Amino acid sequence: MATAPFKTEPSPQNWQQQLADAFTNLNDLCRYLELPPEAVALSATAAENFPLRVPRSYAENIKKATPNDPLLLQILPLQAELWSYPGFSDDPVGDLNAIKVPGVLHKYHGRALFINTGSCAINCRYCFRRNFPYADFQLSKEKEQAAIAYIEQNPSISEVILSGGDPLTLSDNRLAKLILQLNQIKHLKRLRIHSRLPTVLPARITTDLIDIFNKSCFPIVMVIHCNHANELNHQVIAALTLLKNSRITLLNQSVLLKNINDSSDALCALSEALFDYGVMPYYLHILDKAQGTGHFEVSEAIGLNLIKQMQAVLPGYLVPKLVKEIAGAPAKQAVNI
Repeated sequence: MATAPFKTEPSPQNWQQQLADAFTNLNDLCRYLELPPEAVALSATAAENFPLRVPRSYAENIKKATPNDPLLLQILPLQAELWSYPGFSDDPVGDLNAIKVPGVLHKYHGRALFINTGSCAINCRYCFRRNFPYADFQLSKEKEQAAIAYIEQNPSISEVILSGGDPLTLSDNRLAKLILQLNQIKHLKRLRIHSRLPTVLPARITTDLIDIFNKSCFPIVMVIHCNHANELNHQVIAALTLLKNSRITLLNQSVLLKNINDSSDALCALSEALFDYGVMPYYLHILDKAQGTGHFEVSEAIGLNLIKQMQAVLPGYLVPKLVKEIAGAPAKQAVNI
């Protein structure tokens, strides 16, 4: 697959300033995208329930005056978010029952999720934690130390997963201190980071951040989140190149989303593009049934058919695992053919 030339360094603009300059007003976003309000079923109430947040670096990838753009549909507050769907809830994957101490979700053997922040660079409308009560679990210094102590006191935990929110919205200083503390825990073998920032705010991936990662005593696996090949612009490719050249293992997880990536052509293009830039397709998630996201749902039967179509044209290592999460299950559940 031919690729356009690109810079080997991400945008020099300060990532924190870019984060502060993100679109948070629906009218401003529509004006920028030349999108007449009557062209889509927008909802100010939906934007109040789950605030709009879109970095300009992501908005630049959206085709203007195109209501059905696959990137636009991921971030636009619509009236459909107010509809009720059977089986959808505020805690679709049982996160609240998995909280052992504030900041630690311990669902699966051998790994624990460390939630340091509820902040994200972008508010994806299909987010399974869009209703998570982050305000109730804000980590003071004391609570953060209690979370680290929980991990330290549980030798069965060999992998810590930094999640959120998005852990890369933390400052370099906080990330460096956290990694330093985790380095002291002898039974840890890996550090995993789940982040959307490499694709929606690529300026966050700096040489300073890479230096922090290089101070980790254990291998780092970064699971990025990209749903469509159109998200992979030159700045994103530059950020992924920095990560890849630092020997960080890069995986991708996507969510199967109606009218966004629910075609074999879209999914194959994504897998091919990810591999070109050093990222292995990992998971394709069946939508978690969070209240407000029902209009994105694609059935398991359609998902299975799409996987079959991908297997017919791609090598096996480019076909992601189709999975779903069931509250209380000991692992992600494969949706088998």
